[in-house]
Amino acid sequence: MAVFDTPEEAFGVLRPVCVQLTKTQTVENVEHLQTQLQAISDTALQELQQYILFPLRFALKTPGPKRERLVQSVVECLTFVLSSTCVREQELLQELFSELSACLYSPNSQKPAALSEELKLAVIQGLSTLMHSAYRDIILTFYEPSILPRLGFAVSLLLGLAEQEKSKQIKIAALQCLQVLLLQCDCQDHPRPLDELEQQQLGDLLASFLPGISTALTRVITGDFKQGHSIVVSSLKVFYKTVGFIMADEQLTRIPKVRAKPAVEHKVAALMIHREADWVKSTGGKLAILIKKIIDCVSVHPHWKVRLELVEFVEVLLFKCSQSLVESTGPLLKVLVGLVNDESSEVQAQCNTVLRRLADQKVVVGSRALADILSESLHSLATSLPRLMNTQDDQGKFSTLSLLLGYLKLLGPKVHVILNSVAHVQRLSRALIQVLELEVADVKMVEERRWNSDNLSASAEASAARPWSRVQRRYFRCFTDERVFLLLRKICQLLGYYGDLYLLVDHFMELYHTSIVYRKQAAMILNELVVGAAGLDVEDIHYECASTSPEELREIVKSILEEYTSQENWYLITCIEAEEEEEVMMKQQGLQAVTSGVHTCQVVSFPALSKPSPTICSMNSNIWQICIQLEGIGQFAYALGKDFRLLLMSALYPVLEKAGDQTLLISQVAASTMVDICHACGYNSVQHLINQNSDYLVNGISLNLRHLALHPHTPKVLEVMLRNSDASLLPLVADVVQDVLATLDQFYDKRAASFVSVLHALLAALAHWFPDSGSTGQLQQHSLEEVARQTPAASKASPTAEDIERFVLSYLQEKDMAEGNVSDLEAEEVLSEEQSVPPRVDESDALPDVEPPLPVHIQIAKDVMERCIHLLSDKNLKVRLKVLDVLGLCVEVLQTHKNQLLPLAHRAWPSLVHRLTSDDPLAVLRAFKVLQTLGSRCGDFLRSRFCKDVLPKLASSLVTQAPISARAGPVYSHTLAFKLQLAVLQGLGPLCESLDLGEGDLNKVADACLIYLSTKQPVKLQEAARSVFLHLIKVDPDSTWLLLHQLHCPVQQFTAPHPSLHPVQWQGATKPQNPYATNVCHLLLQLQ
Repeated sequence: MAVFDTPEEAFGVLRPVCVQLTKTQTVENVEHLQTQLQAISDTALQELQQYILFPLRFALKTPGPKRERLVQSVVECLTFVLSSTCVREQELLQELFSELSACLYSPNSQKPAALSEELKLAVIQGLSTLMHSAYRDIILTFYEPSILPRLGFAVSLLLGLAEQEKSKQIKIAALQCLQVLLLQCDCQDHPRPLDELEQQQLGDLLASFLPGISTALTRVITGDFKQGHSIVVSSLKVFYKTVGFIMADEQLTRIPKVRAKPAVEHKVAALMIHREADWVKSTGGKLAILIKKIIDCVSVHPHWKVRLELVEFVEVLLFKCSQSLVESTGPLLKVLVGLVNDESSEVQAQCNTVLRRLADQKVVVGSRALADILSESLHSLATSLPRLMNTQDDQGKFSTLSLLLGYLKLLGPKVHVILNSVAHVQRLSRALIQVLELEVADVKMVEERRWNSDNLSASAEASAARPWSRVQRRYFRCFTDERVFLLLRKICQLLGYYGDLYLLVDHFMELYHTSIVYRKQAAMILNELVVGAAGLDVEDIHYECASTSPEELREIVKSILEEYTSQENWYLITCIEAEEEEEVMMKQQGLQAVTSGVHTCQVVSFPALSKPSPTICSMNSNIWQICIQLEGIGQFAYALGKDFRLLLMSALYPVLEKAGDQTLLISQVAASTMVDICHACGYNSVQHLINQNSDYLVNGISLNLRHLALHPHTPKVLEVMLRNSDASLLPLVADVVQDVLATLDQFYDKRAASFVSVLHALLAALAHWFPDSGSTGQLQQHSLEEVARQTPAASKASPTAEDIERFVLSYLQEKDMAEGNVSDLEAEEVLSEEQSVPPRVDESDALPDVEPPLPVHIQIAKDVMERCIHLLSDKNLKVRLKVLDVLGLCVEVLQTHKNQLLPLAHRAWPSLVHRLTSDDPLAVLRAFKVLQTLGSRCGDFLRSRFCKDVLPKLASSLVTQAPISARAGPVYSHTLAFKLQLAVLQGLGPLCESLDLGEGDLNKVADACLIYLSTKQPVKLQEAARSVFLHLIKVDPDSTWLLLHQLHCPVQQFTAPHPSLHPVQWQGATKPQNPYATNVCHLLLQLQ
């Protein structure tokens, strides 16, 4: 609380100080007064206001030069008094205003005086404080026509400071003071709300300053960016507040046509402005030039706060001056729509708020003039869009497309009317078509193939939120920024939402048919149009657009689907391997069309017929077209939701075809489309989708297999179904599998590759669906190994006569079979009789001579294996490789049914031996894997055959290649010969163990593999050779131990365990430099 509260006490303290200051104007006296003032209450100051102000004003009015420091102290002290009191007299207000303004004036120049920055800042703050201290009604009496010269003087001084000063602080203070002088400050209680008459009078008065204020502020706003964003923000604020007040439509409508004669001097009256219609039109035209200049500069300002203030600038002028500034409406709207996708979230949010306000108040929709302006701007922008896309950088393209998107948002329902104009539709469509042109020169798309057999189920767990947004990354000729593509998608969606969908679909379908060059772009646009028409994720600021009905949308989607999946648009050449197959199909389709007399014109436009050898670009273009159409199907599903189930019969089958395509990009997009369909139609997974619709899919496959020449991709559908379903599909597929096998028998020389892929998928599915058979076999084998391990221990513990007899008989029988004394047919009959005994005993009463029917999957595997036996000698290497894979799977499925497996294995053996010994190294590798599978499943049945037909050649091959691999460098490990050596070495050990080879054959294996124990061999081959001997140790440990010691002996002689025996002298090398020492010692450790 102040020390002196009453005027009397305060007067007693202040009187000597004021008298002293009046006598002697010094800085010390002024500072002494200000110190005393701080100890006096505001109430006492108000009572003594004029008394205190007198010495301060006297100091300012004293003639002659004054020191700047004194003037600054006086102004600061005066400002302190005014901040604590109110000015209640009009005359005092005017005099103080003039005295403070004069402090900035230089009589010798029209510019502000060359004063110190501190003094200028103090005077500006004093003027601002003075206007704020004026009493409520006094402030309005200040703004009379007679004050025009003084007010104009102050305004010009402040504008000069804002424009010419270098100090950023002075510039901002001058602009804020100017805002206060024009009664446009941001204070809530200053000025008080004005009535209509007061607003009109103030507007007439301030209109005189509009030209000077607007031009000076424009120079400041469009100045160098280095001046700082806060100066531009303050200048923009003063500009739009001043113009928005003087040019407000609400005021101008009340201006009388006849000007009232002002009661002022003639010179002052000449300064007055009558805001009649001609003046408004003339001033609006001049302001339009300045506004356009401001917009062009500020809309690209790097600081987001400047762009945010520009949005406020546009909002005020659009809502307050839409009639008076009609020429500026177009550029103002352009700014608003251009910033709707600004990189700053604050600017975006403010833009959207203003757009919604425009839509709510129907500023555009309710005004024909504004709608026409936007329509013309849209047409002009669409015309120049291709040129701008070719010349601008990505940021410029982003701004241009943001402008186009904003126009569409603002026009809203008016878009429907505008698109009825042929000129608008053509301009806009051609612009979009040109902008969306794809870059198709990348060779990687054709090179990338799908070799694996991954199913689609894993991808079914993808995000369910807006699955259609996961479009494939693509590259465009006109731009590289992904944001530009997202804007184009939004533009197309808004066109679909607000426009006439029938008209747009017809127009872009026509472009789709017109040329191959337009087809991909038209498909992209059609996809987005449908999504937009569904009203999903479209930002509607008008809230009154009626979306397309579900029935109409479904019919439109149906027509587009039929076009997408037609023969000429779905089955395109995407790789060189498929060229012949595709051309045959296309030509047959063309002949069929010609003979039937329907759609004969389509034959001429087929790219496959006009270009017998497709280029990389044409194949890339075809790949992208198929991918875009696949994505479109996913987007249609998203747009229709569960209604898309009604179109599944026409959409699912083609998508499954492409999911089995060998081109990686196509198969990936098709898999993504399957997931989109699942999410849209309410299926849990791709497997669920296929199972629920398998009946008509299987029916379609069965029908198309009868006309395979017309439907060459049919096997792919079955292949994808098998990979992505479960055992419940088997009853439905069983008949189709027989159709496939029958068709394979018919077209084995032409279409074997595609059918073998289906058979591979089928057997892989059977092996996956019925794992019990495989696991049972493994368990049986594992238990036999355990028994074999435990039997010797038991026999050592308590051998009986029966055990010895059984062992001898078994040994003799196996020896006869190993030496070939028992024929293969006899062995099969014996095995067949032994296995058929239990069923005959169990069912002797009912069906003594009839075997039980085979399970469906066993019968299928048997039928497939019979075909594989014939196809093993196919001339095509790829077919042979695939057949070998299928053969291995057949063995796995049939392993528990020896009656079926062994005769088939007997029939397949000659061809398999040929593949192992006289074929391409790739086929040898694959055949050896099949041999391993057969050996683990058939066991004794293959022993003599393997030892007679295969083992000698394998051993010979290993011995021949050993010197080569020993001399080779590190690159050798990448050769096919190395891979073959490695595979044989890794597989020989398990084969020896599973076939239980005799001593002579084991010696052959050991002799062939010994050389690979040398450290001169590649490390991987050494490891594989050690694995062979580890298996030999399990089969015949004594012989292996002896053989290893002959190769390298860690000790020179062994001491006999009994004196009656002689010591054993070894012939093997004992030198540590022996290249076999390391691996032999490692194996001997394992033996111990």
